[in-house]
Amino acid sequence: MAEVIRMPKMSDTMEEGVIAEWHKKVGDKIKSGDILAEVETDKATMEMESYYDGTLLYIGVNKGDSVPVDGVMAVVGNDGEDYKSLLEGGSNGASSNGSAAPKEESKPAPEAAAVETVTPEQEAKQPAPAPASATAEKINAAVVRMPKMSDTMEEGTLVSWQKKVGDKVKSGDILAEVETDKATMELEAYEDGTLLFVGIKEGESVPVDGIIAVIGEEGANVDALIARENGEAPAETGSAPAAEQASAPAASNETEKATSLADSGDRIKASPLAKRMADEKGISLSQIEGSGDNGRIVKRDVDEFKPAAKQAAPETASAAPADKPKQAESAAPAAASAPASGDFTDTPVSQMRKTIARRLSESLFTAPHFYVTMEITMDKAMELRPQLNEVSPAKISFNDMVIKACAVALKQHPAVNSAWLGDKIRRYNYVNVGVAVAVDEGLLVPVVRDADKKTLSAISTEVKDLAGKAKDKKLQPKEWEGNTFSVSNLGMFGVDEFTAIINPPDSCILAVGGIKKVAAFKEDGTVYPTNIMKVTLSADHRVVDGATAAQFLQTVKKLLEEPMSMLV
Repeated sequence: MAEVIRMPKMSDTMEEGVIAEWHKKVGDKIKSGDILAEVETDKATMEMESYYDGTLLYIGVNKGDSVPVDGVMAVVGNDGEDYKSLLEGGSNGASSNGSAAPKEESKPAPEAAAVETVTPEQEAKQPAPAPASATAEKINAAVVRMPKMSDTMEEGTLVSWQKKVGDKVKSGDILAEVETDKATMELEAYEDGTLLFVGIKEGESVPVDGIIAVIGEEGANVDALIARENGEAPAETGSAPAAEQASAPAASNETEKATSLADSGDRIKASPLAKRMADEKGISLSQIEGSGDNGRIVKRDVDEFKPAAKQAAPETASAAPADKPKQAESAAPAAASAPASGDFTDTPVSQMRKTIARRLSESLFTAPHFYVTMEITMDKAMELRPQLNEVSPAKISFNDMVIKACAVALKQHPAVNSAWLGDKIRRYNYVNVGVAVAVDEGLLVPVVRDADKKTLSAISTEVKDLAGKAKDKKLQPKEWEGNTFSVSNLGMFGVDEFTAIINPPDSCILAVGGIKKVAAFKEDGTVYPTNIMKVTLSADHRVVDGATAAQFLQTVKKLLEEPMSMLV
């Protein structure tokens, strides 16, 4: 009996997968356990196994295509078996998830539409059908999009191109280095062919799923492909002569820029990011000259746009006279705020810093924070630490002790080991402690998994390894995801106490200050020296109440003041 193979959910944040490579083709015999395909998720490229024996009867998605989780990918069954009814049922059954079956059925439509759009215009002077098929054959290429390399990534900055236009590329070759919000990672090619087009320059940013390059056969119609991928008509010039359209791919970039607005009629072509940026800055897209393909307005055009210069240009005088005063008013504040006096340096915001700003702003302004501070006497911990380091394979720090104490306390207070999910509160049955690590460009939070089950020496070894990877930008997605609680320690910088912003999706974070020797008093009034460490718990009041936070800190305090209790 035929069985439908659907896109599995390979990670907790995965919403769709991209077929990086098919290892089987239609007609191949398959056994359970055989590798069917390689799937690129939002975290890694993974192998997908078959759970059925039989013949591969149908493949619904091409290499490089994306499929939502639970979308139809293929069908396995007996030779000659009728599987079409399964596809119809599969598409209906998965329609709420946006299954791949409808996508597979509609995928040829853009190509057909591209041929139909171009062919009538070509037939105006040359009615023979040959040009239409030739046009279809030219679009024998695939776009390379910015992949989602981490769960928090929204855009990537292209650090360096490892290939240039005209280079031959094989699947697996490194195309470029991309800076995400967590690390600098290599971008691999999934297609064989020639690098025909590069859409962004080094140092520029592009949103996730944005087009960054095109790979295919030499002579492929790159403009038509990009227009199709952007949902635009390949031929925008309804009244342009066919001879001009035929020579368009060979025209210079300057000619395309100059004619872009006229060719597109009333509709201005711009990327979604450029539209959003222009709207935020109060700039009319009609004032901007696009430098992208076919005059498309991209991010750099908005960044480099000079409102004052544009208003002074004679061309803008021919724009709608009634709108000009409004444009001048909206552009005036931007022009006035541009000049600055004095000596200063502007540093572009890195992807890491952008993500820190966005995530922590969202956390502080959406989660109702409250703070509970407690003093912990560290005398016994300071006495025990040298003894532990005499026998430990790794040097144990006070921060390792704090991590262990928090992990043990979280098992006793599961309400603190929880997350707010909008319509429900999730309590985790495992304890993964995120440890804040300062790096040159900001802050990373690698995760010590199952910290409650690990010894102090194991925690110490893991924290040092993760901190080293973080500073070298070598952390992998699995090493910074999945935290249920976080610890931030500034004690080594001489900080007595501070408050920290909760690291989503956690409901709490512990801010740890330095150990300070102070004078204390016995009951009889005698003064004696003692070592105090202040800790402050930042808690999300939607999940954790004040009494719960205080009880959690009491447990942490007890464990650190009697550290031997953590070892038994």
